[in-house]
Amino acid sequence: MIQPGMFISDRYEIIDKVGSGGMADVYKAKCHRLNRYVAIKILKAEFSSDTGFVQKFRAEAQSVAGLSHPNIVSVYDVGDDDGLHYIVMELVEGITLKRFIERKKGLDVKEAVGIAIQIAQGMEAAHSHHIIHRDIKPQNIIISREGKVKVADFGIAKAATSNTISQNAIGSVHYLSPEQARGGYSDERSDIYSLGVTLYEMLTGQVPFAGDNSVSVALLHIQSEATPVQVLNPEVPTSVDRIVQKCMQKKPERRYQSAAELIRDLKRSILNPDGDYVNISSSAAVTNSPTRPMTEDEMETIKSAAKSPVVYFDNNTINQPRPQGEYYENPPKKKADKASRNPNAKHVQKEVEEIDSMNSTLEKILAIVSILFAIALIVFIFYFLKKYFFNGEEAGNNNQPTSMESLSGTPDPYNNGQSNKPDSPTPTNDKIIPTSTPTPILPTATPDPESETFPMPQVMGLMVEDAIKRIRLYAPDIEIDWSHEEFSNEYKKDLVSAQYPDPNVTFPKNGKVILTISAGKEPIELPDVVNKDFETARQLLTAKGFNVIALYEMNDDIDEGKVIRTEPEAPSMIEKDSDVTVYVSQGTDKVVVPSLKGKTVAEASAELAELGLFLGTPTEEYSKKKEGTILSQTIAAGTKVEAGTAIDYSVSIGKYVEPSPTDVPDDNGGDSGDNGGGSDDDNSPAG
Repeated sequence: MIQPGMFISDRYEIIDKVGSGGMADVYKAKCHRLNRYVAIKILKAEFSSDTGFVQKFRAEAQSVAGLSHPNIVSVYDVGDDDGLHYIVMELVEGITLKRFIERKKGLDVKEAVGIAIQIAQGMEAAHSHHIIHRDIKPQNIIISREGKVKVADFGIAKAATSNTISQNAIGSVHYLSPEQARGGYSDERSDIYSLGVTLYEMLTGQVPFAGDNSVSVALLHIQSEATPVQVLNPEVPTSVDRIVQKCMQKKPERRYQSAAELIRDLKRSILNPDGDYVNISSSAAVTNSPTRPMTEDEMETIKSAAKSPVVYFDNNTINQPRPQGEYYENPPKKKADKASRNPNAKHVQKEVEEIDSMNSTLEKILAIVSILFAIALIVFIFYFLKKYFFNGEEAGNNNQPTSMESLSGTPDPYNNGQSNKPDSPTPTNDKIIPTSTPTPILPTATPDPESETFPMPQVMGLMVEDAIKRIRLYAPDIEIDWSHEEFSNEYKKDLVSAQYPDPNVTFPKNGKVILTISAGKEPIELPDVVNKDFETARQLLTAKGFNVIALYEMNDDIDEGKVIRTEPEAPSMIEKDSDVTVYVSQGTDKVVVPSLKGKTVAEASAELAELGLFLGTPTEEYSKKKEGTILSQTIAAGTKVEAGTAIDYSVSIGKYVEPSPTDVPDDNGGDSGDNGGGSDDDNSPAG
């Protein structure tokens, strides 16, 4: 049992429990080695007891630990202590996107798009490292107090889904891609589908598919089309609606093929919300073309291809030695896992098989025809390369070696191992088959080693190393200077942007070649737009050539509609066409305290109630003011406070009145009051 105050691995002190998920509990902890607060996720017992799952979990978490991106929750450490398997992550103070959507009942379009861009940026960074999330959903998205969006549980979802499908997956079924619902192969495009569902929920306040159980929801993802976003929320522009539709296409090839493509269209939707630039390809759809009878030649081709044995590789034995020449004509059956023993899982599988079997025959035919076409295309390409690149010089100059022979100094493997030189001896082997054919850098003209000059090849747009190699094919000992560098709008950084001499110019081999390297686009100073109206700031930044991304957040100090800050901050020097994130104030949800001085308690209480405030503890004081009048308040007027704040105050109880004099006895024991001698002034003591 994890309790506050416990130490894990003699390093992490448990502070408090902050959340619980399907497979782990999350705690706030303090790392005493680095003196910082972290979030530590500890696997539940049913996962910790599965050795195979723990190994996959550790491997995935360790791979994610190499990710470093502002929109991904960083993983610091992975370990175990006395049977407790845990990962240590960055502690993000904030709320999940799910709670944010529930609280606001759907988000503003610009706010939703801004959040989606940040999620996609985190996905793009992970995908570039070949890491797929597989469980993108609002519950795994955290919005920090500063308005930063961070994706959590990268890699952990992959470890979980690679085990078995259990009841822990039910919470994610509303965001599952069709291929994941089928139990098939998933890739980066599966994350894009889940992000589309998340964006759908942000814009409408509801998920696209809902059902009585996880099986029915999974079938809806496979079979049904979601209600368009514009039908549920007419304020959503056409471009955003089509972006959601493209993300949620049933076939992966019809979705965005990368997170970068999705980010590009999301940014364009902010600047041009009604533009027609979201292309939902229909090439993957099966057209209703008329049936055409196949010819006898086509049937013979298909039959002969079908007789070829199919090689099957079992992923579970891929690393085990296999006897040479062994193959399977039919894949070996695998043992049923826990999911296959689940009645609901069997029902889903049966439904999916019925759907997929409808077009299985047509898909097999198309696959065979595609393979045959690909083989023919490869044969044609090899024939073209052999004819025009390796034999092109043979007719004009029999003593001149072919381009392959010139570059390698060895017989051309595509010429049966024989040299093209007339005096070359005939090799003893009838045919030489190289183990691997090198891919030469084909020059624009054949080098002549005996010539004192050479035609300068085109090297602009190449990396400097590749440019030098290409030039030295013609002049191995020529002097090359690549120390010059300049800004270039045409060529990316580190590519050759200019050359001397120009391409195809005849140049002496004892000359000097000068290569100019691109330093990238010339940086521009980012102007300071803090406290400016957003529209003014957008026009100013756009005129400078920057791409503006707007994000909205609450702020107590900056008026609504004005810029809080930018990323990067001004006056940074950044390249043209760079993204500039502009944070725009949505105003404050705090209340300005009014002045209560001189008002009665009833008047002050009524005024505060309208503002969501109330009177606190009173302090009574004597005063010339009328009784019940407020004299002062503990929170000064004009101060911004949270709704529900209590304001203490002091109230008048009227003018101070001195008490009546008491009777004082004389020396004779008499009563001085009876003897007179007193004053008639009630406020004066006896004289």
